[in-house]
Amino acid sequence: MDDIKERHSRSMLALSETDMKKIAESRVLVAGCGGLGGNIIEHLARMGTGALTVVDGDVFEESNLNRQILSTAGNIGQKKALAAAERVRAVDPSIEVTPVCEFLTEENAAALMEGADLVVDALDNAASRLVLEDAAADAGLAIVHGAICGWDLQVMLVPPGSGLLHQLYPEDYAPSSKASLAVTPAACAAIEAAAAIRYLCGLDVPLEKSLLIGSLADMSFDIIRFAD
Repeated sequence: MDDIKERHSRSMLALSETDMKKIAESRVLVAGCGGLGGNIIEHLARMGTGALTVVDGDVFEESNLNRQILSTAGNIGQKKALAAAERVRAVDPSIEVTPVCEFLTEENAAALMEGADLVVDALDNAASRLVLEDAAADAGLAIVHGAICGWDLQVMLVPPGSGLLHQLYPEDYAPSSKASLAVTPAACAAIEAAAAIRYLCGLDVPLEKSLLIGSLADMSFDIIRFAD
């Protein structure tokens, strides 16, 4: 605990020792290690999350350099999950990090969630998100959902079995654009990570069953509340 106090002395001005202990004893599954996932993983590592399972079957491409914090000119072609694990170990070697160099599927989702306390959605397509939600429901796990497009972002805490992602993403859903900037995933990831930390600490999470939508273009934000 002394190491936690020293490393996280500034965090403990906002969180209690009990909160930090809960974070240190938590395991979080982060699905996706790209624009959103890389930033989320960075935040969770620096907050002292005890164990992280980071999942992504993709490799870095040159087009990732504009927005993905884990992407560098020197690691093009490298597995994103391995780069994520390397970053976590560089930030805090005490964190147990498990890289999974696979895409999340119906076949592996349940196994990936074993032992997790929370799932964080950093995926980039609706189909995978629905697989994630179904598996999380079976496992009794909440999901911190986040998504981006251009200047726009959205975040929500999805309780297990609520089916909220199925409401957001119907079978015929198709993204309007693949535009992605550096600033939007960073902003979205910070909100997702904050929601995750509050959830792990047992604190109130205002975005439970409530979708935060925002635009960095005009700095407008709103919350859409889902009925129980």
